[in-house]
Formats: sequence, structure tokens, C-alpha cells
Amino acid sequence: MARYTGATCRLCRREGMKLFLKGDRCYTDKCAFVRRSYAPGQHGASKKKLSNYGVQLREKQKAKRIYGVLESQFSTYYKRAEKLRGISGENLLKLLELRLDNVAFRLGYGASRVEARQLVNHGHFLVNGKKVDIASYKLSVNDVVTVSEKSRASEKFKVFAENPKPLPKWLTGNPDNFEGKVVAEPAREDIDVPVNETLIVELYSK
Repeated sequence: MARYTGATCRLCRREGMKLFLKGDRCYTDKCAFVRRSYAPGQHGASKKKLSNYGVQLREKQKAKRIYGVLESQFSTYYKRAEKLRGISGENLLKLLELRLDNVAFRLGYGASRVEARQLVNHGHFLVNGKKVDIASYKLSVNDVVTVSEKSRASEKFKVFAENPKPLPKWLTGNPDNFEGKVVAEPAREDIDVPVNETLIVELYSK
């Protein structure tokens, strides 16, 4: 499975903002963006004015990096979003939010989407009672995500259950049963990622 294997903190520096890709570390003084908030590379500290295309490209790259998808995957999501009824940009974010790794993260299983993706890939989750280890698996309304019986005994999942996260309106959770449910499609106001999806639509419309 193809994935990004470079330095994670470089991605935040490239986008000029914290993307919280490393979970708890991003909230400490160890965060690389705190120490070096300029872009990586020899000329990273120099200020450059972006063209309209550059602004649109950076917005697309930011969304890709937040959700941890590669270029071909992101392009595929956009093509799907265009075919759905409604606003393409909002449809794109909804599709990304409904990935299993993102839902696991939203339910509190993982300090970051990267950690949640790893937990999914290692087979710790069931969807409607069946094991699913594909991070990009698309969830639908009424799908139930649970932690497997074997995994519930691990210290990591006990910590997750004892420290539940606030959930968006489109999810419900039951930490005692290690369970969460998709009760609605995510609305744009419930998606708290710092992305201007309109710029992404403009980029792909060229």
C-alpha cells in the first residue's frame, strides 16, 4: 500500500500551519512548527507571494495531508464528489470524513489520524460486526464501528475508552461498549478542518 514515508513535521511547515499530524506532540514545545514555522528547504524562510493557482494548490495539498491521502486517491474522491448531488466541495469533505480511519479518529481511537489509520490497518475494528482493515473503507449512515473483543483488553484501548473525545453531531459513541455509530452524513458546519474547499473546486475546474 502506497503511503507518505517522509518527515511528518515538514508537511505542517510546508503548509504554514499546524495540521496536528502527530497528535499530542503537536501541543508541546517539541512541535517542529513551533521551532521553525517557515517552509522547509534552503529558501523556506524567504517570503513569496503566491499566485491564484498557488493558493488553490496549497489548499488542496493541505486537505490531502490532513486526511492522509495521496494524489491519485484525492483525485478519485473529487471525481466522486462531482457526481453527487449538492456542492462538490462539501461532498468532497463528506467523503473524506466518512473514511473508516477518520471515523475511528473522530470516535477517539487515536491521537491523530495517522495513529487511527494504523489501528485500522492492524485489524482492531469491526464494521457492523465484520472485521475491516481498510483505512479508506467508506462508512454510511447507520453503520456501527466497534473495537474487536481481543483489542479491548489492550491498555491503549482502555485509555481511549477512559478519555472520550467530544463527538461531532453526525456520530454517537458508547465508550463503555467500545462502539460508535454514524447517525447522519456530516454537515459542513460539523467538519472542523481548516480547509477552504471552494479553492479546491476552482483548482480542479481549470
